[in-house]
Amino acid sequence: VPRSPSTATRSSPPQRVTAHRSPPAYEMLSASLKPPPSLPAISPSSRAPALPAASFPSLLPSRGRVRLSAAASEGATVSQEDAASVSAAFEEARLAQFAADWKAVRADKDQGKILTLPVLRSNTGGLILKYNSMQGFVPNPLLSPAHWCKDPKRPIQDVTKDLVGSSVSVKVVEANEAEKKLVFSEKDASWSMYSSQVKIGGIYDGIVGSVFHYGAFVHLRFPDGKYHLTGLVHISEVSWDLVQDVQDFLTEGDIVKVIVVNVDAEKSRIGLSIRQLEEDPLLETLDKIIPLVSC
Repeated sequence: VPRSPSTATRSSPPQRVTAHRSPPAYEMLSASLKPPPSLPAISPSSRAPALPAASFPSLLPSRGRVRLSAAASEGATVSQEDAASVSAAFEEARLAQFAADWKAVRADKDQGKILTLPVLRSNTGGLILKYNSMQGFVPNPLLSPAHWCKDPKRPIQDVTKDLVGSSVSVKVVEANEAEKKLVFSEKDASWSMYSSQVKIGGIYDGIVGSVFHYGAFVHLRFPDGKYHLTGLVHISEVSWDLVQDVQDFLTEGDIVKVIVVNVDAEKSRIGLSIRQLEEDPLLETLDKIIPLVSC
Protein backbone atom coordinates (compact mmCIF):
# COMPACT_ATOMS: atom_id res chain seq x y z
CA VAL A 1 0.00 0.00 0.00
CA PRO A 2 1.51 3.14 -0.91
CA ARG A 3 2.17 5.38 2.07
CA SER A 4 0.91 8.87 1.89
CA PRO A 5 3.54 11.43 2.19
CA SER A 6 1.83 12.96 5.26
CA THR A 7 1.92 9.85 7.22
CA ALA A 8 5.12 8.55 5.98
CA THR A 9 7.76 8.66 8.63
CA ARG A 10 10.62 10.59 7.54
CA SER A 11 13.78 10.14 9.41
CA SER A 12 15.20 13.46 10.65
CA PRO A 13 18.66 14.15 9.68
CA PRO A 14 21.19 13.18 12.38
CA GLN A 15 22.07 16.06 14.83
CA ARG A 16 25.73 17.19 15.11
CA VAL A 17 27.04 16.90 18.58
CA THR A 18 29.56 19.55 19.27
CA ALA A 19 32.08 18.68 21.98
CA HIS A 20 32.60 21.38 24.74
CA ARG A 21 36.00 22.81 24.58
CA SER A 22 37.81 24.68 27.44
CA PRO A 23 38.90 28.20 26.59
CA PRO A 24 42.45 28.54 25.65
CA ALA A 25 44.95 29.12 28.45
CA TYR A 26 45.79 32.62 27.28
CA GLU A 27 42.10 33.59 27.63
CA MET A 28 42.02 32.36 31.26
CA LEU A 29 45.18 34.25 32.07
CA SER A 30 43.79 37.38 30.50
CA ALA A 31 40.56 37.11 32.51
CA SER A 32 42.44 36.68 35.77
CA LEU A 33 44.40 39.86 35.07
CA LYS A 34 41.37 42.05 34.56
CA PRO A 35 40.75 44.59 37.36
CA PRO A 36 37.79 43.91 39.64
CA PRO A 37 34.70 45.96 39.11
CA SER A 38 34.92 49.26 40.95
CA LEU A 39 32.88 49.61 44.13
CA PRO A 40 30.27 52.30 44.24
CA ALA A 41 31.43 55.48 45.88
CA ILE A 42 30.31 55.95 49.49
CA SER A 43 28.84 59.33 50.19
CA PRO A 44 30.15 61.24 53.21
CA SER A 45 26.74 61.04 54.86
CA SER A 46 26.83 57.25 54.81
CA ARG A 47 30.20 57.03 56.62
CA ALA A 48 30.38 56.16 60.32
CA PRO A 49 30.73 59.26 62.46
CA ALA A 50 34.32 59.90 63.62
CA LEU A 51 35.06 59.42 67.33
CA PRO A 52 36.01 62.56 69.20
CA ALA A 53 39.76 62.88 69.75
CA ALA A 54 40.78 62.02 73.31
CA SER A 55 42.86 64.66 74.99
CA PHE A 56 45.64 63.29 77.20
CA PRO A 57 47.73 65.55 79.39
CA SER A 58 51.39 65.84 78.56
CA LEU A 59 53.55 64.17 81.18
CA LEU A 60 56.85 65.56 80.00
CA PRO A 61 58.53 67.73 82.65
CA SER A 62 59.07 71.33 81.69
CA ARG A 63 61.43 73.47 83.78
CA GLY A 64 61.19 71.29 86.81
CA ARG A 65 57.42 70.80 86.96
CA VAL A 66 54.77 68.60 85.29
CA ARG A 67 52.39 70.35 82.92
CA LEU A 68 48.98 68.79 83.30
CA SER A 69 47.05 71.65 81.86
CA ALA A 70 47.12 75.40 81.87
CA ALA A 71 45.33 75.53 85.24
CA ALA A 72 47.43 72.71 86.70
CA SER A 73 50.60 74.36 85.45
CA GLU A 74 49.59 77.58 87.12
CA GLY A 75 48.87 75.68 90.32
CA ALA A 76 52.26 73.98 90.18
CA THR A 77 53.95 77.34 89.78
CA VAL A 78 52.07 78.68 92.76
CA SER A 79 53.11 75.61 94.78
CA GLN A 80 56.74 76.19 93.91
CA GLU A 81 56.44 79.80 94.92
CA ASP A 82 54.87 78.70 98.21
CA ALA A 83 57.70 76.23 98.77
CA ALA A 84 60.28 78.93 98.11
CA SER A 85 58.48 81.24 100.52
CA VAL A 86 58.38 78.55 103.20
CA SER A 87 62.08 77.80 102.67
CA ALA A 88 62.96 81.47 102.98
CA ALA A 89 60.90 81.77 106.16
CA PHE A 90 62.57 78.68 107.59
CA GLU A 91 66.04 80.04 106.83
CA GLU A 92 65.12 83.37 108.40
CA ALA A 93 63.88 81.60 111.54
CA ARG A 94 67.04 79.48 111.68
CA LEU A 95 69.31 82.51 111.50
CA ALA A 96 67.21 84.25 114.14
CA GLN A 97 67.59 81.19 116.40
CA PHE A 98 71.36 81.21 115.89
CA ALA A 99 71.54 84.89 116.78
CA ALA A 100 69.50 84.29 119.94
CA ASP A 101 71.69 81.32 120.93
CA TRP A 102 74.91 83.29 120.46
CA LYS A 103 73.49 86.03 122.66
CA ALA A 104 72.47 83.48 125.29
CA VAL A 105 75.83 81.69 125.32
CA ARG A 106 77.70 84.99 125.72
CA ALA A 107 75.49 85.78 128.69
CA ASP A 108 76.25 82.34 130.16
CA LYS A 109 79.97 83.02 129.76
CA ASP A 110 79.77 86.44 131.41
CA GLN A 111 77.78 85.03 134.33
CA GLY A 112 80.08 82.02 134.73
CA LYS A 113 77.08 79.73 134.57
CA ILE A 114 77.53 75.97 134.89
CA LEU A 115 75.75 74.16 132.06
CA THR A 116 74.82 70.49 131.78
CA LEU A 117 75.01 69.61 128.09
CA PRO A 118 74.64 66.33 126.14
CA VAL A 119 77.63 64.77 124.40
CA LEU A 120 76.88 64.25 120.70
CA ARG A 121 80.12 62.59 119.62
CA SER A 122 83.86 62.45 120.24
CA ASN A 123 86.97 62.79 118.13
CA THR A 124 90.71 62.56 118.71
CA GLY A 125 90.78 66.10 120.12
CA GLY A 126 87.83 66.06 122.52
CA LEU A 127 84.03 66.09 122.81
CA ILE A 128 81.29 67.71 120.72
CA LEU A 129 78.45 69.09 122.86
CA LYS A 130 75.00 70.36 121.89
CA TYR A 131 73.97 73.85 122.99
CA ASN A 132 70.43 74.60 121.77
CA SER A 133 70.74 74.89 117.96
CA MET A 134 74.56 75.01 118.04
CA GLN A 135 77.46 72.70 118.78
CA GLY A 136 80.49 73.41 120.92
CA PHE A 137 83.83 71.72 121.62
CA VAL A 138 85.56 70.51 124.80
CA PRO A 139 89.28 69.89 124.14
CA ASN A 140 90.79 66.90 125.94
CA PRO A 141 93.00 69.10 128.21
CA LEU A 142 89.83 70.85 129.47
CA LEU A 143 88.06 67.64 130.50
CA SER A 144 87.72 66.74 134.17
CA PRO A 145 90.50 64.39 135.39
CA ALA A 146 87.75 62.19 136.83
CA HIS A 147 87.30 60.45 133.47
CA TRP A 148 90.94 59.55 132.86
CA CYS A 149 91.67 58.55 136.47
CA LYS A 150 89.14 55.71 136.29
CA ASP A 151 91.74 53.80 134.26
CA PRO A 152 94.99 55.77 133.78
CA LYS A 153 96.33 53.19 131.35
CA ARG A 154 93.56 53.78 128.79
CA PRO A 155 94.17 56.32 126.00
CA ILE A 156 92.11 59.47 126.47
CA GLN A 157 90.47 58.89 123.04
CA ASP A 158 88.98 55.62 124.32
CA VAL A 159 87.79 57.35 127.48
CA THR A 160 85.96 60.07 125.55
CA LYS A 161 84.17 57.50 123.35
CA ASP A 162 82.49 56.15 126.49
CA LEU A 163 81.08 59.62 127.22
CA VAL A 164 79.02 59.83 124.01
CA GLY A 165 75.33 59.88 124.89
CA SER A 166 75.91 61.11 128.43
CA SER A 167 75.85 64.68 129.80
CA VAL A 168 78.70 66.69 131.30
CA SER A 169 78.86 69.87 133.40
CA VAL A 170 80.82 72.63 131.68
CA LYS A 171 81.39 76.37 131.56
CA VAL A 172 81.77 78.55 128.47
CA VAL A 173 85.36 79.71 127.98
CA GLU A 174 85.08 81.12 124.43
CA ALA A 175 82.10 82.30 122.39
CA ASN A 176 83.21 83.94 119.15
CA GLU A 177 80.25 84.41 116.79
CA ALA A 178 82.36 85.96 114.01
CA GLU A 179 84.64 82.91 113.87
CA LYS A 180 81.82 80.47 114.74
CA LYS A 181 83.92 79.24 117.66
CA LEU A 182 82.28 77.86 120.81
CA VAL A 183 84.55 76.24 123.44
CA PHE A 184 83.56 74.69 126.79
CA SER A 185 85.62 73.58 129.78
CA GLU A 186 84.69 70.81 132.19
CA LYS A 187 87.69 71.66 134.37
CA ASP A 188 86.37 75.18 134.98
CA ALA A 189 83.00 73.77 136.05
CA SER A 190 84.72 71.31 138.42
CA TRP A 191 86.73 74.14 139.92
CA SER A 192 83.57 76.11 140.67
CA MET A 193 81.94 73.09 142.30
CA TYR A 194 84.85 71.63 144.32
CA SER A 195 87.57 74.24 144.90
CA SER A 196 85.88 75.50 148.07
CA GLN A 197 86.67 72.11 149.67
CA VAL A 198 90.41 72.52 149.14
CA LYS A 199 92.26 74.12 152.07
CA ILE A 200 95.90 74.84 152.67
CA GLY A 201 97.36 72.00 154.70
CA GLY A 202 94.89 69.48 153.32
CA ILE A 203 96.37 66.09 152.51
CA TYR A 204 95.18 64.14 149.49
CA ASP A 205 95.90 60.92 147.70
CA GLY A 206 96.63 61.64 144.07
CA ILE A 207 97.54 60.20 140.69
CA VAL A 208 100.38 61.73 138.72
CA GLY A 209 99.26 63.04 135.35
CA SER A 210 101.52 64.99 133.01
CA VAL A 211 105.18 65.37 133.96
CA PHE A 212 107.26 68.31 132.73
CA HIS A 213 110.72 69.67 133.45
CA TYR A 214 109.30 72.27 135.85
CA GLY A 215 107.07 69.89 137.81
CA ALA A 216 104.27 67.35 137.75
CA PHE A 217 100.47 67.69 137.73
CA VAL A 218 98.69 65.55 140.28
CA HIS A 219 94.95 64.76 140.25
CA LEU A 220 93.39 64.97 143.71
CA ARG A 221 91.09 62.29 145.06
CA PHE A 222 88.05 63.68 146.89
CA PRO A 223 85.96 61.99 149.59
CA ASP A 224 83.46 60.75 146.95
CA GLY A 225 86.27 58.71 145.39
CA LYS A 226 86.53 60.85 142.23
CA TYR A 227 89.43 62.98 141.04
CA HIS A 228 87.83 66.36 140.47
CA LEU A 229 90.74 68.84 140.60
CA THR A 230 94.40 68.98 139.61
CA GLY A 231 97.32 70.67 141.32
CA LEU A 232 100.97 71.26 140.48
CA VAL A 233 103.93 69.86 142.35
CA HIS A 234 106.74 72.23 141.48
CA ILE A 235 110.20 70.78 140.92
CA SER A 236 111.31 72.35 144.18
CA GLU A 237 108.57 70.45 146.06
CA VAL A 238 109.24 67.01 144.66
CA SER A 239 111.96 65.86 147.04
CA TRP A 240 114.46 67.08 149.62
CA ASP A 241 117.14 65.72 147.35
CA LEU A 242 118.48 67.70 144.45
CA VAL A 243 116.07 67.23 141.54
CA GLN A 244 117.40 68.01 138.09
CA ASP A 245 114.80 66.03 136.13
CA VAL A 246 111.33 65.47 137.55
CA GLN A 247 110.94 62.29 135.48
CA ASP A 248 113.69 60.71 137.56
CA PHE A 249 111.31 60.85 140.54
CA LEU A 250 107.79 60.77 139.15
CA THR A 251 106.09 58.93 136.28
CA GLU A 252 102.62 59.30 134.82
CA GLY A 253 100.18 57.05 136.69
CA ASP A 254 102.12 56.98 139.97
CA ILE A 255 100.05 57.10 143.16
CA VAL A 256 101.39 59.72 145.58
CA LYS A 257 100.38 61.57 148.72
CA VAL A 258 100.49 65.37 148.58
CA ILE A 259 99.77 68.32 150.80
CA VAL A 260 98.20 71.60 149.68
CA VAL A 261 100.62 74.52 150.08
CA ASN A 262 98.81 77.18 148.06
CA VAL A 263 95.37 77.94 146.58
CA ASP A 264 95.04 80.74 144.00
CA ALA A 265 91.29 81.25 143.49
CA GLU A 266 91.73 83.97 140.84
CA LYS A 267 93.93 81.83 138.60
CA SER A 268 92.27 78.53 139.59
CA ARG A 269 95.58 77.01 140.69
CA ILE A 270 96.51 74.65 143.50
CA GLY A 271 100.11 74.31 144.73
CA LEU A 272 101.09 70.91 146.06
CA SER A 273 104.09 69.43 147.77
CA ILE A 274 105.41 65.92 148.24
CA ARG A 275 108.57 66.65 150.16
CA GLN A 276 106.79 68.56 152.95
CA LEU A 277 105.19 65.28 154.00
CA GLU A 278 108.67 63.87 154.56
CA GLU A 279 111.18 64.67 157.20
CA ASP A 280 113.92 67.03 156.17
CA PRO A 281 117.07 64.87 156.23
CA LEU A 282 119.18 67.91 157.06
CA LEU A 283 117.20 68.54 160.23
CA GLU A 284 117.53 64.90 161.18
CA THR A 285 121.30 65.18 160.74
CA LEU A 286 121.47 68.37 162.76
CA ASP A 287 119.44 66.79 165.52
CA LYS A 288 121.98 63.98 165.67
CA ILE A 289 124.97 66.27 165.56
CA ILE A 290 123.67 68.99 167.87
CA PRO A 291 121.47 67.35 170.46
CA LEU A 292 119.06 69.53 172.35
CA VAL A 293 120.52 70.72 175.60
CA SER A 294 118.06 70.90 178.43
CA CYS A 295 118.55 73.67 180.87
